[in-house]
Amino acid sequence: MLKTSELKQKEVINLNDGRRLGIVADVEINMETGCIESIVIPGAGKLLSLFSKESDIVINWSSIKKIGLDVILVEGGGY
Repeated sequence: MLKTSELKQKEVINLNDGRRLGIVADVEINMETGCIESIVIPGAGKLLSLFSKESDIVINWSSIKKIGLDVILVEGGGY
């Protein structure tokens, strides 16, 4: 079993090109099912625009291929 707080401490890496996307800052949960829908990584310059969600990277749960001790490996495009 994995706690959502444990997800927030992991770095996300794109399997397609090996890029580091960032550290998980938040998760989106479907309140009806209780399932995690996606993870959110703050975009570049987030400190300057605290309330802007436009630059955030949102990764669907289905794009996550492996959750390790330190990293989350994702596959897909547009990140």
